[in-house]
Amino acid sequence: MMHRILKHRVLLALLGAACATAAQAQSAGSHVLGVGWFHLEPQDSSKPLTIVSPRPIAGQVPNTGASISNADTVALTYTYFLTDNIGAELVMGVPPKFKLKGEQALAPVGQLGSARQWSPALVVKYFFGPPESAFRPFVGAGLSYIWYSDVDLSDNFQRTLSARFTGGANPNLRTEADVDSKWVPVLNVGASYQINKNWGAMLSVSYLPLKTKAHLKTHGTPLGTVESESEFKINPIVGMLALTYRF
Repeated sequence: MMHRILKHRVLLALLGAACATAAQAQSAGSHVLGVGWFHLEPQDSSKPLTIVSPRPIAGQVPNTGASISNADTVALTYTYFLTDNIGAELVMGVPPKFKLKGEQALAPVGQLGSARQWSPALVVKYFFGPPESAFRPFVGAGLSYIWYSDVDLSDNFQRTLSARFTGGANPNLRTEADVDSKWVPVLNVGASYQINKNWGAMLSVSYLPLKTKAHLKTHGTPLGTVESESEFKINPIVGMLALTYRF
């Protein structure tokens, strides 16, 4: 009998300890690291390719468009709880590679090019419920600075531009490209689940209203350097699933 009472007391003590640790899981002063997976799905549209200069050929190239592929990459987050309910989160990740595919008159070209997107963000989140809750939904808003590297045009697109500006394929004619950098807002919603004192999981969805321009320069044509551009609405929806560690 004494053995059973002792056993029950030990179990109650362990349960109490578990509740006590959970109570400190996401409270003011907590630091939380997250590692997981990003899925980026652009809600994209584009304007026709537009020749900017030289003046004699300036104007839109009709029926030209492009679409942007989905991408997946590694997600990294760091959250500091300013209060029991408010956390400031730094969001980073391995820059995903997006592919640009031709549409309408450019559809036969296939892939037009590719680029890596860098988009670190700072998001302030409000966590609902008391800090001892294992499951805590949240909403957040913040700011991201987005820029691009490794911007590369495909050989097929290079040949298409060469044929348009010279009247025939010129293997020595090359086009360089860059994409505008942008500050954009971030809207975020999701939930965290605390498994034990240190380990947890987080699921979130973010939306970034992003509009940018790609600028192209084709050198060495009979008209000199031909400058063209295309405007894109990318507006990605970003899903994230991460394993978290509190310290």
